[in-house]
Amino acid sequence: MKATVTWLEGMRFEGLSESGHKITLDGTNPGQGASPMEAVLLGAGGCSAIDVVSILEKSRQAITGCVVELSATRAEQAPRVFTDINMHFVVTGTELSEKHVARAISLSMEKYCSVMKMLDKALSATSSYEIHPA
Repeated sequence: MKATVTWLEGMRFEGLSESGHKITLDGTNPGQGASPMEAVLLGAGGCSAIDVVSILEKSRQAITGCVVELSATRAEQAPRVFTDINMHFVVTGTELSEKHVARAISLSMEKYCSVMKMLDKALSATSSYEIHPA
């Protein structure tokens, strides 16, 4: 996998993935794009959400929506790494099995989400969920 990050102006950069997708990164707060740490947090949430939806679909669960609400704490001093992340999944569907939802989240957090597997060596990761009818 390859990517490039190009300086645009100030503290604003454009990331370009090997597959041709762009993301604006901005080191000012607030800026015109996500900060690099926000991008890491979004990557973790996106990775896990993909897993959860995929696992539930393979389990023949009638999932119609999945939102991951992320919260993270950063160290007080530089480098201001994440010290913990919580992912709260709001899963919507018809007659979703709580057992299947809990299992999908657990599998993602502990086995399949490559972003979380990298991060869990450096921080405490927790998850929670709620199920809403479609």
